[in-house]
Amino acid sequence: MIRQLGLDMGSSNTRIFDKEKGIALRSPTAVATQVAGGKTVAVGIDARRMFGKTPPELCALRPVQGGVVAEPEAASRMLKHYLGKLEAVSVMHRPDITVAIPCRINEVERRALEDTIYEAGARQVFMVDSPLAGAIGAGLKINSPRGSMIVDIGGGCSSAAVMSMGGVVMADTIRVGSGDLDRAIVQFIRKKYDLLIGEAAAEALKIKVGTAWRNFDRGAADVPGRDLGGGLTGSARVTSSDICEAIQDKLSLIIAMIKTTLEEIPPELASDVYDAGIVLIGGGSQLDGLPELLRRHLGIQATVAKNPADCTCRGIGWCLGNDAAKKYLKFRK
Repeated sequence: MIRQLGLDMGSSNTRIFDKEKGIALRSPTAVATQVAGGKTVAVGIDARRMFGKTPPELCALRPVQGGVVAEPEAASRMLKHYLGKLEAVSVMHRPDITVAIPCRINEVERRALEDTIYEAGARQVFMVDSPLAGAIGAGLKINSPRGSMIVDIGGGCSSAAVMSMGGVVMADTIRVGSGDLDRAIVQFIRKKYDLLIGEAAAEALKIKVGTAWRNFDRGAADVPGRDLGGGLTGSARVTSSDICEAIQDKLSLIIAMIKTTLEEIPPELASDVYDAGIVLIGGGSQLDGLPELLRRHLGIQATVAKNPADCTCRGIGWCLGNDAAKKYLKFRK
């Protein structure tokens, strides 16, 4: 029997759904290799721990950036490693893999993703639009004539999509995600406190005291780094309002993308979206105060889906071996 797997390979994390077991793997999308020869040194969490800490002979990187494969060879090695952990590939057996693809992906990017998965050991590769998979995983009734809208904020890109009758009516994507918020925090702290910190520290700050809405105060936290004035180590006490100020420009880009999507849909669907509200998915949607920020700028109710980071993967899992899902899948022969 051919094994059925679902793949959600994002810029920050990779998830694999096994039809028999559910979500069988969650791991960072990260690879560390030797500069000379390209030998893989570490994959996943071990590779992510190396970011910013490698000697010249090693390189730790994210093979997927902005939602698309940027380093095909590294991405293939990473995926082959993950499939090996799941014992999904052998001499006699290769799995069928269904993968979510971002909306507005071009043919070159799509072909790079397919080739990466085939190189990792897939027998066949099926594709499903990421907005549809995310909506299914969030529990939305996409086959209904009533319009529904999701906003997916991932690690490397954010997308908005309005769906009706089992299809995507309008969708848009911007290559701004939670990773860009982390980099904005790094730049803000460097400018305000003359302190240089890493992206991992910025992410930890965002999780601990970060908020998207100015009226929310989550306190303050100390962050260590390198004092740019004296050249030695130092620290700064960063407040919730600092994080909010740091990420506002990036959040404004995401809000503008959502507005553009709403402006281009038929008025009947706009009415449906206004009544039903927006459902937020993706790891970045867990930022405190984000629903309140969207409500203020868009005038539409926004809610975060249950386990938003897993929605797309759960939606892909629903598609595995499901006859009702065949109309959503794309396959290159």
